[in-house]
Amino acid sequence: MNDLQVIKETEVLNKNFKIYGNTDTPLFLAQDVSEWIEHTDLSRMMNLVDEDEKLKRTLYVSGQNREMWFLTEDGLYEVLMQSRKPIAKQFKKQIKKILKDIRLYGKYEVPQTYSDALMLAANQQKLIDMQNQLIGEYKPKVDYMDRILKSKSLVTITQIAKDYGMSGQALNKLLHKLGVQFKQSDQWLLYQKHQAKGYTHSETVVIEDAIGLERTVMNTKWTQKGRLFLYDLLKDNDVLPTIEQENSHD
Repeated sequence: MNDLQVIKETEVLNKNFKIYGNTDTPLFLAQDVSEWIEHTDLSRMMNLVDEDEKLKRTLYVSGQNREMWFLTEDGLYEVLMQSRKPIAKQFKKQIKKILKDIRLYGKYEVPQTYSDALMLAANQQKLIDMQNQLIGEYKPKVDYMDRILKSKSLVTITQIAKDYGMSGQALNKLLHKLGVQFKQSDQWLLYQKHQAKGYTHSETVVIEDAIGLERTVMNTKWTQKGRLFLYDLLKDNDVLPTIEQENSHD
């Protein structure tokens, strides 16, 4: 009696294709493999692989049980890699895709009953629902990050604060509380551990005071790299941009 289960049978590159065993340890009939890649000497082909990459199993063939050589997944890839036949590379690509799908979605089989068909449809719908949920959860973050990465200009703290629904003054105080910056001569400067990382850029600005006298002041602006740093830091402290706050309440 055949002690191996066929977990997948189909046609690949116009050749009959079977995978035996299970999804964790798939096996491939060595005789089939030799035919796939047009290898004329099965014994020589089997000598190409290590002992732990091949094994014998009982298979019911032509009305009787026979001891047949099988290749493990690693053994199969080894044989295909050493083959100089162009079809070997194509087979390897197709087999990897099939195994990936089997492991992701489960055993390939056609439902035999209406009940099985309904269960398969329900499981597939559940997977689709989970994927849609993940897409929905990540979309706001992707949208916000995309907006940051597309911009190459410097931004003020007030512009960043607007994304979070707060004032520039409030965000400056929060960043001070979080150990990012300190105030010196009316300018916010980064603490040493955050300096020289390309987060900010200081600009000299000429302003006119209340009595009409001009004076120069230094303004700190944030680079897009700094903006991403703030995004990660604030998110770690449960402060989200408004675009993500709206999604978290859904």
